[in-house]
Amino acid sequence: MPLSDQAAWFVIHTRPKCEHLAAGLMLGLPGVESYCPRIKFQRSTKRGKVWFVEALFPSYFFARFVPSVSIRAVKHSQNVIRVVDFGDQLIAVPDSVIQMIREEMDGQVIKEIHIGVKVGDTVELTEGPMRGLKGIVNSVHSGEERVKILMEFLGRESLVEVKASQILTEHTPREAMSGR
Repeated sequence: MPLSDQAAWFVIHTRPKCEHLAAGLMLGLPGVESYCPRIKFQRSTKRGKVWFVEALFPSYFFARFVPSVSIRAVKHSQNVIRVVDFGDQLIAVPDSVIQMIREEMDGQVIKEIHIGVKVGDTVELTEGPMRGLKGIVNSVHSGEERVKILMEFLGRESLVEVKASQILTEHTPREAMSGR
């Protein structure tokens, strides 16, 4: 299969959680540009709220290069599994798609995502004596800092008010980014 002499964006498959490392190393290759959009978000854990940074597309990032010149260097770059192809045919990602992703990321490489809660969400308490119990958000107060949750406890339903930082929502950061 003849390789193109035109620079284009391609999807690069990497080892898990190594996207940003591979993309960073690829910047050192002559004639290769990489783009690895990532998101930063807080998640409740047993230790409290913790910040996480993950690739927007886990195990994938984008690289722009001329295949006839750089395909070997890209394929054999550290943490790279393969350049995504279909039937041994490299498929370029249109520049317009990369531009749309950059716009969605507000021009940032790492975009901070806030996973909010809304009325009707099922949540789990992460702190206090009722840790692990689930309930449904009944109302959100004072700028999303406090939340009233309807919980079934000891055979009856009760409204409990807690700090928003003490609950874990079932929403994912990618859902929050897409506005669902």
